[in-house]
Amino acid sequence: MAKHTLIAYVEDVPGVLNRVASLFRRRNFNIDSLTVGRTEQPGVSRLTVVVDATEAGARIVEANLYKLVNVLRVDDLTHKPSLYRELGLVKVRVTAQTRSEVLQLTDVFRARVVDVDEATIVIEVTGTPEKIGKFELVLKPYGIVEIVRTGAVAMARGHEPLSSAPPLVRTAPEDCHPDAASLSMSV
Repeated sequence: MAKHTLIAYVEDVPGVLNRVASLFRRRNFNIDSLTVGRTEQPGVSRLTVVVDATEAGARIVEANLYKLVNVLRVDDLTHKPSLYRELGLVKVRVTAQTRSEVLQLTDVFRARVVDVDEATIVIEVTGTPEKIGKFELVLKPYGIVEIVRTGAVAMARGHEPLSSAPPLVRTAPEDCHPDAASLSMSV
């Protein structure tokens, strides 16, 4: 199994996220990361889903996503040149002796301090999920009080979008993925 990154363009209506998450639950796939946001097109949201799956499993999930009424298009970024970023906020315990060390580590990771008090520092770090994981590891000995991570967002590299702009009308799986119909399972 490997990490697969799927981008789903969906109608921006209530209940869509619940239906997508339920699909993964019913198919027994654990979502590693899920982020949702608006797109440049009004009425369309973009879900970035990172899931641990085999190639066949990822194709089945993709085909099943198309069965959901509000899904407009699904793209698999897994094997395409892509950019991945995540945001993390880390609250670290500091003393007078360790404050400068934590600030130096913040500079090394190109992070920035967003809050300071006498006992803690809150640091904002952006980058690949691996970078944020490493930042977390180097701060652990100082005492992490709290950490929150957004989950990955991804975009294809290059000057062209991954595919044409998301349609406002539903695209059938056969139009985008000829073999999707043979892989689909009932939802």
